[in-house]
Amino acid sequence: MSKNIAAFFDIDGTIYRDSLLIEHFKMLLKYEYINMMSWESKVKEKFLKWENRTGDYDDYLDELVRTYMEALKNFNKDEMDFVAKRVMELKGDKVYRYTRDRLKYHKGKGHKVIIISGSPDFLVAKLAEKYGADDYRASIYKVNENGVFTGEVEPMWDEKSKKEAIKEFCKKYDIDLKKSFAYGDTTGDLTMFKAVENAIAINPAKKLFKKIKNNEKLKEKVKIIVERKDIIYQLDANVKILEENK
Repeated sequence: MSKNIAAFFDIDGTIYRDSLLIEHFKMLLKYEYINMMSWESKVKEKFLKWENRTGDYDDYLDELVRTYMEALKNFNKDEMDFVAKRVMELKGDKVYRYTRDRLKYHKGKGHKVIIISGSPDFLVAKLAEKYGADDYRASIYKVNENGVFTGEVEPMWDEKSKKEAIKEFCKKYDIDLKKSFAYGDTTGDLTMFKAVENAIAINPAKKLFKKIKNNEKLKEKVKIIVERKDIIYQLDANVKILEENK
């Protein structure tokens, strides 16, 4: 009996055209679960720098995640699930055309569609269900015996965590990694790229692009896909990087 082929997908910036955590954060502000002062005092400055392309996206996201984790503490998971459902209802279709089509392709081929994401588990679960994924792993936001968030998180955004997740999935579904696929956009997805034979970088961040460009093995096997406006490009890793903003 032949082994299964899998397609591993990151979510934020890969399937989803933003971050599920950011969308949830915005809605928590809207429903006044989070005090606007948290945004004004901790996140806004780094967001504006990123938005004006004078700052780093990772710096903005790191600060937002810290604020988000602190804000969730002492809230009940059921309340957050309500807001998460609203995120899916209002923003769940905000996905890239390329990866939406690839999800359909892999499902049509009978491949195991598996999501591995750094976003919160209660958000990832809803998107995985919406797009018919066979399984998923996400960052676990811990709750106590009363279902209240403790502020503790088991991350799934780093290379090490994603490597362990792939091992578990290989054992669970008897996966042939040599025939499998991986889709991602940041250096946290490098583990997935290295594990499979078919790796696709979607709108890769500069750090990921450089890792690919400077590694002969990765440069040979990773496809680079860029989706902007109404057109999808496939780029060569040798494309010149213009670095006006150091």
